Amino acid sequence: MVVGTLAIALAGSPLLAYLHFDFNPLDLRSKKTEAVATILDLQKSHDTQTNTIDILAPNLEATPPIIAKLERLPEVSRVLTLASFVPPDQDQKLPIIQHAASILLPLFDPNRLLNPPTDADDVAALNKAADQFSKTAQNVTGKGADDARRLADLMRGLAAAPPQTREAARALLLPGLHTMLDLLHHSLEAKPTGRDDIPEGLRRNWISADGQALIEVAPEGDPNNNEVMINFAKAVKKVAPGATGEPVAVQESGDTVVKAFIQAGIVALISISILLYIVLRRVTDVLLTLVPLLLAGLVTLEITVLIDMPLNFANIIALPLMLGLGVAFKIYFVMAWRGGTTNLLQSSLTRAVFFSAMTTATAFGSLWLSHHPGTSSMGKLLAISLITTLCAAVLFQPALMGPPRQSGAAKTT
Repeated sequence: MVVGTLAIALAGSPLLAYLHFDFNPLDLRSKKTEAVATILDLQKSHDTQTNTIDILAPNLEATPPIIAKLERLPEVSRVLTLASFVPPDQDQKLPIIQHAASILLPLFDPNRLLNPPTDADDVAALNKAADQFSKTAQNVTGKGADDARRLADLMRGLAAAPPQTREAARALLLPGLHTMLDLLHHSLEAKPTGRDDIPEGLRRNWISADGQALIEVAPEGDPNNNEVMINFAKAVKKVAPGATGEPVAVQESGDTVVKAFIQAGIVALISISILLYIVLRRVTDVLLTLVPLLLAGLVTLEITVLIDMPLNFANIIALPLMLGLGVAFKIYFVMAWRGGTTNLLQSSLTRAVFFSAMTTATAFGSLWLSHHPGTSSMGKLLAISLITTLCAAVLFQPALMGPPRQSGAAKTT
């Protein structure tokens, strides 16, 4: 039992090289919640960058060399400064815009304002457009043709609906069209723009009162992917060691939490060892208590790798709890063994420990059913750690201790 258990645990120890800490706070939230779903959708847009890194330059004139280094990095998709809000190549672009304005701006003349179409006009236009889509998609297969036929059916359905339905459709669709037309109108009135034309409120976001300039760096790839964020932060910090921002902050927070729990674990083991020595007065008995505890911790971490469950800000709290609960179970067996109890597996002590552990595991394990991923992972790891601790106490520890020292005073319960 002892040799086989230790052999299996040690054979699985290389798995610990794949143990990692998930520092991404979004992974602790359900992707079905509106806030998380919205930010994940925004991250898919190239124009809406999230998880950016910020760098401070002494002034705006000092930014070009830094920008040049950053833009050569494959991990970087875009670099922005205040100067990025000034359009480049204006001498070539403005004549093109002015030519387009001479053709399109008359369409926005208020004197050309037409009367809005009646509901009957809308019905006729919907039916006409539906017929055109159906004619185009006739005898054609493929997704495009299927979508055209579906759109034609929807248009006919809207045309046949009550006037209130079409009014609701206008209220839903026309504001966006008006916004796009207004943007087009304003864009056709473009004029030469310089740095001095940038609004003061926007300027203050990029230039500090003492003249320092902000450089914003966006990642290449999925900004919610941990590996992308790790490589992105490393690459940018090689260029600018003082860089900061969400990708840097969450990784540093994760490292801080991991180091804190390692320190807490070491302090806890030392404290437990001292207390055990005060109570047991034998180094060997202290080891007989700690070895099963450490074995349970090792196996628990190996299982997390096997089931692909990384540690995170929520479930890492299970590890110190396992130390406290685990040592309580094991000291019961050591004290009974020292008192001469035999057949520990069949004893009332084992039944008491079993039901106590199962009660605790059920209470903590109920968190596993939570819809909150962070809380669920905490319950899952607590349940796993309690089961491994129980197995180490009930199965491994009695075999490790062997026959009681006080064989003459042997007891069965």
